Amino acid sequence: MTEEPEQKPARVVVADDQTVVREGIVMLLGLLPGVEVVGAAGDGDEAVRLVGELAPDVVLMDLRMPRCDGVEATRRIRTEHPGTQVVVLTTYADDESLFPALKAGARGYLTKDAGGEEIVRAVHSVLSGDAGLSPSVQRRLLERLSAPQPEPAEPAVPPDGLTTREVEVLILIADGLSNPEIARRLSVSTATVKTHINNIFSKTGLNGRAQAVRYAYGKGLVRPPRG
Repeated sequence: MTEEPEQKPARVVVADDQTVVREGIVMLLGLLPGVEVVGAAGDGDEAVRLVGELAPDVVLMDLRMPRCDGVEATRRIRTEHPGTQVVVLTTYADDESLFPALKAGARGYLTKDAGGEEIVRAVHSVLSGDAGLSPSVQRRLLERLSAPQPEPAEPAVPPDGLTTREVEVLILIADGLSNPEIARRLSVSTATVKTHINNIFSKTGLNGRAQAVRYAYGKGLVRPPRG
């Protein structure tokens, strides 16, 4: 009888801005078979850089990080390094966190109460082409699919003095698009997009894309997808 070749462990990068959490995840995974941690990042920019250098199979991605949050880092990784999958590992499972991350290209989504074996299963699930979702996230998606959502009323006047074009840019940010992608979608220059974003942040008092996504959902400018 021919023996099956031993499966190589999945090569993983861990991205989390909290040092204690990041080191704890690395230590936990180091005790489990089937995964090999090859790098650890303290923010989204570093995660993207490490993916470019190390070409891991999977990134375990926190969402709320400084400089470059997990949604933007996920989008960049999936665009620039499509051979690397992303599994979100975060404290939050609300719609404003879940749906932008999935839109950005994450194939897995776990909350930080997940055990080590659940994390390993999610890693191998996304590598085999399946989704690696925690039971609570699966329930949330099923609830969203089964419960009809009322269409949000279109605001007669854009909030906080935003122009119609600034609202368009804000919606595209909430959809997970980068500045160059927004520029192509609206047929304007990247510099113009940056100007619109600066105006949005100035008028609304927002600080960063993650806050802009929550603002867009909170104002009813966008809604989570039904499927």
